[in-house]
Amino acid sequence: MSTSTSATLSLEKPHGLPVIVRAGLLCGVLDITAAFLTWAPKGIRPIDILHGIASALIGPESFRGGWATGALGLALHFLIAFSAATVFYFASRKLAFMTARPILSGVLYGVAVYVVMYWIVVPLSRYHRRPPTISVTVIAIITHMICVGLPISLVVRRYARLRA
Repeated sequence: MSTSTSATLSLEKPHGLPVIVRAGLLCGVLDITAAFLTWAPKGIRPIDILHGIASALIGPESFRGGWATGALGLALHFLIAFSAATVFYFASRKLAFMTARPILSGVLYGVAVYVVMYWIVVPLSRYHRRPPTISVTVIAIITHMICVGLPISLVVRRYARLRA
């Protein structure tokens, strides 16, 4: 009897790390896939996207680094995805709205992540890009809502429900 009780307790009160890992992985996979699919028709290869991500840290030389800097870009991408999941998870522990209204909070969180990334992180990084067009900006915002904010909020909500 005590064995089933302890199993129930672990389901009711999951530790944050498994939730963050699941949310971060889902977000990271969806977001990078969306980037690959969005830019492929313009002739931009996945490795070029990964080099672009790595260039935020090491500058334009990342484009000459082959698969090593591509792997760095992928690692940085997932670091950002896990960071976004971590922030949402801990904020949702303080703000019940975030798990009570996961669709709305996910969409809003996706926009917030976009704003932080494109208005704060990218300008402070070594990544140099041309000013974005309106269509590129709209696609980036929608992608962040659907592929970043929503997956994170829905994963966190799923485990919040198990806990309740």
